[in-house]
Formats: sequence, C-alpha cells, structure tokens
Amino acid sequence: MRGAARFAHPVFWLPTVLTLLVVAALWSWVAAGNPYVLPTLPSVGRQFLDQPDLYLTNAWTTLSEALLGLLAGVAAAVLVAVLICESALFRRGVTPLAVILNVTPVVAIAPALVVAFGFGMTPKVVVTGLTTFFPVLMNTVTGLRSVDRHVLQVFRTVDASRLDVLLRLRFPSALPYLFSSLRVVFPLSLVGAIVAEFSAAGAQSGLGTLISVASSNSQLDRVFAAIACLAAMGSLMLLVVTTVERRALSWHESQNRR
Repeated sequence: MRGAARFAHPVFWLPTVLTLLVVAALWSWVAAGNPYVLPTLPSVGRQFLDQPDLYLTNAWTTLSEALLGLLAGVAAAVLVAVLICESALFRRGVTPLAVILNVTPVVAIAPALVVAFGFGMTPKVVVTGLTTFFPVLMNTVTGLRSVDRHVLQVFRTVDASRLDVLLRLRFPSALPYLFSSLRVVFPLSLVGAIVAEFSAAGAQSGLGTLISVASSNSQLDRVFAAIACLAAMGSLMLLVVTTVERRALSWHESQNRR
C-alpha cells in the first residue's frame, strides 16, 4: 500500500483516532473532578476560538525563532561534521567541545545567553540552534563515515578528488542519517524556542511568554490552548520533514520498507 491510497485507507487512521478518543475521554474524566488542575476540552477550545489572533501571532513568533535556530543549528552541524570527517586534527580538537556542549542542559545556559545577546531574537535563535546542533552533528558524522568501502576504493582507483568523494559518495550516504536526525530536531526546535522565551524576562511575544504569563495568573485554559498550538506546530513540522524525506530518499531501501 503506497502513497495517497495508504493514507486514505481506514486502517491507517483508525488506531490514531481511537487513541485520541481514549485520551479525550480520560481528559474529560480527570477535568470533571479537578477543574483547577486540568481545564475541560471545551474551555480550551473556546479560549482559542475567542482570541485566535492572540494565539496565531504568538505562534508565528515562536515558529520564526524555531525555524531560524533550526536553520543555523543544522547548517553548523553539517559543516562541522564534514570538517570532522575530513580532518583528524579538527576532529580531535572539536569533538570534546561538542560532547561538553551536548551534556550541558540548554535550560541552564539559556539565561546567560539572553544576558549576553540581549532580549531580542538573537538569543532565542542561538538557544534553538544549540538544541538542534548535536543530534544532527552525530548522525551526519555517522552517515558520512558509513560509505561502502568497495565503492570508496573505486573512487580512489579513478583518482577522484576529495570533493568528488564528498559530494558524490559521502553526502548521498549521509542523507538517510541526516533526515533521521531532522525528524527529531524539527519538533525539538520548538522546545528550544520555548526555553529561550521562558528565560527572556523581557520578552513581549511568543507562546512561551504566553504560557508563562497565563501560568502566573492561573489561566489554565489559556496555558493548554498555547500547548495545543505547540503540539499542532510540532506535528506539522514532523509531517513536512517526513514528506520531504520520502521524496528525497525514494531511491533508498529505508523508504521501501514503509
């Protein structure tokens, strides 16, 4: 079952629909007895329908920060991955720093970055970029190194340049690994943007700011409406990258197994 026929088939959607119905039923049951802990689904829906501009404006701010940070993080990670694979000296110098960066919680250094870069867009892009950097770096390095040794020997036999080997052999080999990391970091970029907005005390917009203000005022329906926007944005981003992956890697065996 392939393409549109697969997505149109009830078997594809039925488990998801049933799961959502079960979650909605449990939510309603908990909210009915604990309205100050969990708002009802209708109240969350009304919150969005009553003020759609509020949520759409703040969602656009957060999405812009996430996408800019994602672009910066992915570009930096791919560049560093190439340099690591091409230079042993660079690899020995940069790998320890990358590991230290990965094990340091972004939420711990986000306030310092906000102080260093100000309260505008820049610190939020930096925080988001740091959030997405390491997963892409590690997967890309693995992909660049996973070339078939026999094919690599053929390239060397015909005296191919290092650039030819990189563009014609290593990059195609790394694409499945790169897309695998993108499926993770696309939604993760929203987490980075939200963390940055939480850390920026002077932020005026963004879903993170909206959640922070609503939480301090005990407006749980507004908090969950903003969270629903984040969930929808993350799901859409994942759908986009999965669709692009399916088309870009139609030649790869990983797509034939789906």
